[in-house]
Amino acid sequence: MPDIAALEGDSGYDVTWPWTSGERLEPGLTCVFRVRNEARNLPWVLPPIFSAVDHVLLVDNGSDDDTSGVAKRVAEKCGAADRLTVLDYPHAVARAGGEHLATPATSVHSLTHFYNWCFSHVRTTYSMKWDGDMVLTPEGAGILRDLSWQLQSTRAIVAMPRHPLTVVNESTGWLDLSLRFLEPWVYPMGPDFTFVKAFDWELREFPPGVERIVLQQGLCVEVKWLDADEYAHWRRDGVDFTNTRLYRKLREFEVDEAIRNGDPEALGGLVKVTAPPGVHVIDHVSRDWLWRQPRPLVKHSLPTSLKERVRT
Repeated sequence: MPDIAALEGDSGYDVTWPWTSGERLEPGLTCVFRVRNEARNLPWVLPPIFSAVDHVLLVDNGSDDDTSGVAKRVAEKCGAADRLTVLDYPHAVARAGGEHLATPATSVHSLTHFYNWCFSHVRTTYSMKWDGDMVLTPEGAGILRDLSWQLQSTRAIVAMPRHPLTVVNESTGWLDLSLRFLEPWVYPMGPDFTFVKAFDWELREFPPGVERIVLQQGLCVEVKWLDADEYAHWRRDGVDFTNTRLYRKLREFEVDEAIRNGDPEALGGLVKVTAPPGVHVIDHVSRDWLWRQPRPLVKHSLPTSLKERVRT
């Protein structure tokens, strides 16, 4: 019997945890990606991850841009093809917020079930949730590589700040240092560390008293492409932020708007970074620029509009 049967009766997407099926977890750290149409980012995202963790599990949720193929080619180029597992999850997954709230937790369309199904395929003692647009710095990769064995005798969870980088073109980007986007990424595997349904999204449980390790700033950038215009529907359809708790998304939207309107300095907290000739701005920021900055990274107060909306 599965631990969590899919509501729709599709046994291929039931959740069975390795500890209930009698499988032994191996010491190590597995990075779990849940991705859709991230082919553009993966050549930057995957190489430092392969250098940092023991295994990569990439779950493709209906991509049409050859995300899985790009992942396999990058793994081959990195000499890590034997450390990559690619799975398909063909079901449409409810978006965070109202859709998620209206979807039963055991439905194949639920964020909660999706996450539990993904992580049920991990076969190491620790797992790391990671996004397809997050690029580790070399320093970050080294720290995670060391942690992957140091954590084995603990039950600690690990949080890492990430800094949004809006790519304007190959040589120019805006780095947002105004907010500390901090959430746990690394968890032990076990029955006390599975996903449950929360109000707006899935939530990974952990027992009270678990040690929390917070890594330093400057180890990870979250890539946003201005030419992708991912907030076009927000401008077209309008977004009511009156009751939202998604202040991070609000900030990202305001940053995108400010850059498009040609006045990012007025927003506060943004740093313009220009790469040397022949170097892509993602490479420059992640491999050189961040490493050279004094710590803590400079932060500025939030603009008034965002403060007011966050408090609402």
